[in-house]
Amino acid sequence: MKKKVIAAGHICLDITPVFPEKTVLAVTDILLPGKLIQMGDARIHTGGAVANTGLAMKLLGADVSLMGKIGKDTFGEIIGSLLSKYDADAGMIRTDQASTSYSVVLAIPGIDRIFLHNPGANDTFCAEDIPEEAWQDTALFHFGYPPLMRSMYVNGGMETVRIMKKAKEMGCATSLDMAAVDSESDAGKADWKEILRNTLPYVDFFVPSAEELCYMLDQERFALWQERAKGGDITEILDVEEDIRPLAEQCMSYGAKILLIKCGAAGMYYRTASEPVLSEVGKRAELDTAGWAGQEGFEASYVPERVLSAAGAGDTSIAAFLTAMLDGYPLKNCLQLAAATGASCVEVYDALSGIKPFSKLQEKISAGWKKNGVQFNKRGMVLKNAVPCYFLLVSYE
Repeated sequence: MKKKVIAAGHICLDITPVFPEKTVLAVTDILLPGKLIQMGDARIHTGGAVANTGLAMKLLGADVSLMGKIGKDTFGEIIGSLLSKYDADAGMIRTDQASTSYSVVLAIPGIDRIFLHNPGANDTFCAEDIPEEAWQDTALFHFGYPPLMRSMYVNGGMETVRIMKKAKEMGCATSLDMAAVDSESDAGKADWKEILRNTLPYVDFFVPSAEELCYMLDQERFALWQERAKGGDITEILDVEEDIRPLAEQCMSYGAKILLIKCGAAGMYYRTASEPVLSEVGKRAELDTAGWAGQEGFEASYVPERVLSAAGAGDTSIAAFLTAMLDGYPLKNCLQLAAATGASCVEVYDALSGIKPFSKLQEKISAGWKKNGVQFNKRGMVLKNAVPCYFLLVSYE
């Protein structure tokens, strides 16, 4: 019998206009006041942690219930219709007190994605939105993205703490994903270091991106990253030993048990706690604590055949990791399948149509699927990201 999963939190409608094929070096090369741009079709898909990670896990064979909040409006109807195709709309809470969240995703060739986002009904999501009966026999509770949900970061983030603590008390393994913080928004003014300090004791799998985590824990360091990147992709200039490990140390000291830090096109850094600490992971997940304990390294990404959009690739890679974990795969295989799923998903415009069965991915890996080039030291840690940004490789059908 498959282990039960709840994927809860942020959900939105993603609207992605298809830009002309020409690669540009700066946003201002194409977006200028008063300029008319001839566009291709707009791709419309569900987005957010609930849809991206939850549906990806469902497609990979997990028994997943999706729980998010949408408005009783046109965008909400579209989300409901899209989810119903996967028989996954039953857990949606529909409200007439707020509008449905949406994101306009600007995936300009040669430029990292720009998101124009309205959080909508996500701002009112709370622990009580999850029915008590839903917790019964649930092995994993996955939640994302607190920075895009006002209720989760106001009052010192106590609602985030409350919902993760509740999941632990109900016997679930817990997973928490984050999102980029708009420094000019109310979320940007929240004390994220304190929120993480209070929340991570109740988090088994913490899966942020490098940029998200650095902004939350060390804004001075983040400003230096931005300066070094000179307007380019931050993940291209990161040194794992100097830039990532200090953040990882902080997360582990706050109580995270298994940490994955997504580092863009390069891959992901991972670190696991000791066996006694891993014994605190929710028992229904049936984690092999001895096999997973005390590991650290970097899983380089696989080279995709083409890149159309990276929207949702991080979410789907986490979905693969969590699904493989619940299926009993060793840590090494979970990491490989996560990297392979992320690479498969950038080959398509949406987060889901690139999902492939684990058996197909393993065949491709065994056949020698090439990995992106990175430099390693004797400890097996990445020293420098030697990978060109995915967005410099964009091609269109």
